[in-house]
Amino acid sequence: MTSPNSVGRATPITAATVTQRATAMPVHKYGRYEQVDIPDRTWPDARVTKAPRWLSTDLRDGNQALIDPMSPARKREMFDLLVRMGYKEIEVGFPASGQTDFDFVRSIIEQGAIPQDVTISVLTQAREELIERTVEALRGAPRATVHLYNATAPVFRRVVFRGTRDEVRQIAVDGTRLVMEYADKLLGDETVFGYQYSPEIFTDTELDFALEVCEGVMDVWQPEEGREIILNLPATVERSTPSTHADRFEWMSRNLSRREYVCLSVHPHNDRGTAVAAAELALMAGADRIEGCLFGQGERTGNVDLVTLGMNLFSQGVDPQIDFSQIDEIRRTAEYCNQMEIHPRHPYAGDLVYTSFSGSHQDAIKKGFEAMEATAAAAGKTVDDIEWAVPYLPIDPKDVGRSYEAVIRVNSQSGKGGVAYVLKNGHKLDLPRRMQIEFSKIIQTKTDAEGGEVTPAQIWSVFQDEYLPTPDNPWGRIALRSAQASTSSDGTDALTVEAVVDGVETVLSGSGNGPISAFFDALAKAGVDARLLDYSEHTMSEGASAQAASYIECAIGGRVLWGIGIDPNTTRAALQAVVSAVNRADR
Repeated sequence: MTSPNSVGRATPITAATVTQRATAMPVHKYGRYEQVDIPDRTWPDARVTKAPRWLSTDLRDGNQALIDPMSPARKREMFDLLVRMGYKEIEVGFPASGQTDFDFVRSIIEQGAIPQDVTISVLTQAREELIERTVEALRGAPRATVHLYNATAPVFRRVVFRGTRDEVRQIAVDGTRLVMEYADKLLGDETVFGYQYSPEIFTDTELDFALEVCEGVMDVWQPEEGREIILNLPATVERSTPSTHADRFEWMSRNLSRREYVCLSVHPHNDRGTAVAAAELALMAGADRIEGCLFGQGERTGNVDLVTLGMNLFSQGVDPQIDFSQIDEIRRTAEYCNQMEIHPRHPYAGDLVYTSFSGSHQDAIKKGFEAMEATAAAAGKTVDDIEWAVPYLPIDPKDVGRSYEAVIRVNSQSGKGGVAYVLKNGHKLDLPRRMQIEFSKIIQTKTDAEGGEVTPAQIWSVFQDEYLPTPDNPWGRIALRSAQASTSSDGTDALTVEAVVDGVETVLSGSGNGPISAFFDALAKAGVDARLLDYSEHTMSEGASAQAASYIECAIGGRVLWGIGIDPNTTRAALQAVVSAVNRADR
């Protein structure tokens, strides 16, 4: 027995043979995130089995991060979209920041644009003149929340406020009291009023101090049955792994007093690229609510993506309680309002996310669709009534308003599966496997020569040109006119075919053990050396007027070629398929 390193065998790669070198980057400038001492954490065993409460902050956090902030018209378009999708809590602005935000809040209230079951939220800092202006903007709103925040992280206490922990805590307490006073003074009984507090940059704030500030705020607000408080713990800058973020939420959820009256809200940003994971793990750790933006719009790398979060739930059989069934309309509206394009690879919504170019992927998807149809038929159900199981497609594209035509697209990396899928889905042609291989090579030659993608329309055009002459593009030495078949008493079939051969009206006749065999005999008499190798057919639809597709594999003059015929009459379709193959041999 020889060893793995015997002569003639390559040395396997191991960790010892892969060498990475230190960079010259100034790694010493950055400290590590603080871990949470919570050895009996429970969130790793939890599952998200229901939708959280959602708050969209597209009109506030998302808008303030735009190069060109939304005009009032674009703001209204975004607000109406969010309402249609089903968001029940929408942060609509920072009305004390300027007249534009104030006027927008007033406009949706005065125009009756806010449904009775939708709560609008407005943001303010903890300064009296800003709080008064903020509450004033809410006069007449059916349901409204004031969201007050102040920075509590050490770097802000030291650099920005130059205050002690007690002084920073007092800012939050005094701000809460002022919100309550102005709400009592300015808002009438027609407004259902709520309160939200955020210890800003919770991810950088010591846990014991974040808890202390939140408890001080609750002492003023006095949450109880029928009087909740929203405590929002923002990852204003994402600093740690999602697991550590979850630990912080579990610690807070365990240690908050009056927890049953607290809506614990998570507000992740995406600085480390893990905002979605951080939000999902925070839900597992006890959070009740998620704040974010459609498609992750927001400061720097963005707020957490509400579309991805909602669709992640959907893909696991959990109702997100938000309607994503028209994903392209949602995307187009967001692009118009934000004046920013959604990446073509964006989860669930990008142009290419349900698209496969790889030949092996395309083949697996095609087979997956076929298996779904077979499973459903065997169970006497529709495909929509059975569990989704198609390789490479986590959800059915149809569920978000995408057509199957967009699923498989063909370029130089594509194989027979993609081409076959396009023809079956768009034109009801279920090509035999060897014909798939033949035609995919034709498409491959085209893409190699021209580069880029081949659209379904171009694939069909190439297919017609190769197999199905049209009046606009007639080709081939033989054109079938009519055929009459008869069967003798000994079972032999006789066939008479009227055709145009090399431009001359001709009558061909032959005999055999069936119309196809008889046609090959007739062609042989006309000097055409063709032999049948394989034959298959299928109907293209149901009903009396259904057409049949016939596929013929022939050996012609040393070559193997496929032909196809389409006709309501199966015999005529088969004869056309033979003509297709014979004509291709002479092109």
